[in-house]
Amino acid sequence: MTEINTEDAKIQGIINAALKEFAQRGYEEASTNRIAKAAGMSKALMFHYVKSKEELLLMLLDYCRRTIAEDYLNKMDLQEKDIFTRLLQSYTLQIELMKKNPWIFDFTNLKIETNSAAINQKIAAMTKTQQSLCADELFASIDESKFRPELDVERSKQLILWGNIGFTNEILAELKNTDYEQIDYQAISAKLTQYLDDLKTVFYRH
Repeated sequence: MTEINTEDAKIQGIINAALKEFAQRGYEEASTNRIAKAAGMSKALMFHYVKSKEELLLMLLDYCRRTIAEDYLNKMDLQEKDIFTRLLQSYTLQIELMKKNPWIFDFTNLKIETNSAAINQKIAAMTKTQQSLCADELFASIDESKFRPELDVERSKQLILWGNIGFTNEILAELKNTDYEQIDYQAISAKLTQYLDDLKTVFYRH
């Protein structure tokens, strides 16, 4: 795969247009014509940067893996013992990622399959070592002394996890119906901060 400067503004335009196209339509149905148009350039110019649809997909997979690792996973402070502070940190880092690449999580949540066994083999090799921050890690080694004494801590953590998943899905559903350029990230941050503060009053000692 050709070495590409992903910090180049034109490349970022291609990345964001392609992330959206692949996330919405999958690999086989994705159109390089639509991607180029959304990126504000001709198809010929786009193929000056990436030589083929296959190379574009592989570039996206590598870009998402590196970006999520560098700007989310590696920045999570798991030494923080307060679960709600940890969750806020997780949300905040994800929001910062979405400001640059709005469709990054939609794309990475896809199970990508193509009609080409060769491409599928490359995808499998690239995703095999992909890191993720799972719920077990997110909820591990937290300060359980803050929980109200009458509560079962393990059950409480499960309820918080379910609430976290529900809240995330609600936010994502709202974003699906919003032009990503019009997203009010500050309002989202305020909403999630209030949500986590409300959970504190339910589960923590007063």
